[in-house]
Amino acid sequence: MSDYEVSVQQLNDLCANGDGYYSMPTHHVDEVFPRIYVGNAIVAMNTMRLKKLGITHILNAAEGNSFMHVNTNAEFYTGTGITYHGMGASDTDHFDLSIYFEEGANFIEKALAHKDGKVYVHCREGYSRSPTLVIAYLMLRHRMDIWSALSMVRQKREIGPNDGFLRQLCHLNEMLAAEGKFWNQ
Repeated sequence: MSDYEVSVQQLNDLCANGDGYYSMPTHHVDEVFPRIYVGNAIVAMNTMRLKKLGITHILNAAEGNSFMHVNTNAEFYTGTGITYHGMGASDTDHFDLSIYFEEGANFIEKALAHKDGKVYVHCREGYSRSPTLVIAYLMLRHRMDIWSALSMVRQKREIGPNDGFLRQLCHLNEMLAAEGKFWNQ
């Protein structure tokens, strides 16, 4: 196993607390990287709170109207000055979230290119889909390996991407390592 081959179990261990248990997020929203916030539907639907946080861009990783989605769209944020982007991802082991990794990274990168840009990346709970997209962004745009990216997000927020998403991040990690894309290579 090379330095960049990581197992889903190792990543699950990294997400768990010191006792080996998972915790749901203790806050509705957390800043996990400068100007990148991860959170839940409660904050996503509270435009006053978003404005108070200074959010300029929203990436909804759970766009849709089922119980596992958050039913917002660009029209929901009309008049707020917030730029919206939605992805209809499901939080299941077999859903291929990796098809959104590049698209999500591009949106976050464009949001942060604005002088005062702050991006709110959310799903229903801010626990699986949205942190996975932020981790992929850190890997793709900041050349972090999976350990560094996942650790950074986990230090700021309780997260628990499902095993399918963790496998997809492992695959991204192996691809980027093979291309020599990490700073520490």
